Amino acid sequence: MATRPKQSEAGTMETYRVALTNAETQPEIATVMADLGYDSVKITEGKTLLAETRSIYDFNKTEDDETSAASAAFADKKAELERIFKLHRKKAKVIFRKDSLTADKLAVSGEMPRTYIKWLEAARKFYSEATADTDIQTKLARLAITADNLTDANTLISELEAARAEYLKETGESQEATKAKDAAFAKMDDWMSEFYAVARIGLEDKPQLLEALGKVVR
Repeated sequence: MATRPKQSEAGTMETYRVALTNAETQPEIATVMADLGYDSVKITEGKTLLAETRSIYDFNKTEDDETSAASAAFADKKAELERIFKLHRKKAKVIFRKDSLTADKLAVSGEMPRTYIKWLEAARKFYSEATADTDIQTKLARLAITADNLTDANTLISELEAARAEYLKETGESQEATKAKDAAFAKMDDWMSEFYAVARIGLEDKPQLLEALGKVVR
C-alpha cells in the first residue's frame, strides 16, 4: 500500500512535483533513475499523472467552495423565514386565541415544530391559508400583517426550497468530486511509492540526493 507524506494534499503534490522535476533535471539523479527504468519517458508518465491529480484536486476545491456558498445561501433564507414566521405566528396566536378552528387552520396551535420539514410545512400552511382567506387577512391586519407580507412570505418559502435544492445538489456533486480526488491521489500515491522505492535503492549511498527527491534521510 502506498504511503503518502504526512502533509496536506497540496503539500503532497508539491513534494511529488519537486521529486519528479529533480529526478529529470538533476544529472546524477537522472542517470541513476534512468538505469533503473525511470528514464524521461517514465518520469513524464508520473508528471502527467500528477497533472491529472492536480486538475481533479482543483475541481474538488471548486465544488467544495460552491457547496459552502449554497449552504450559506440556504442558511440565510432559512433564518429570514424563521424571523418573519416567528413574529407572524406570535401575532396570529394572539389574534385567534379564542378561535381554535382558525388557529388550527393556520397551524399556530401548540408549539413551533422543531424539525425542518415539519417547521416548513407549518409555515407553508400558515401563509397559503392566510393568502387564500380574505377574512383571515382582515384579522391579521389588526397586528400589522399585510397582504403584501403574506405574499412576500410565500415567495420566500419558494426561494428557501430552491436554495435547499441547490445546496443538496452541490453537496452531492462535492461528494462525487471528493471520491474522484481520493481515487486520483490513491493512484498517484501508488505510482510515487514505487518511484521512491526505486530511488532508495539507486541512491542508497547518496542520501543527500535522496533528500532532493523529498525524502529526509536520518
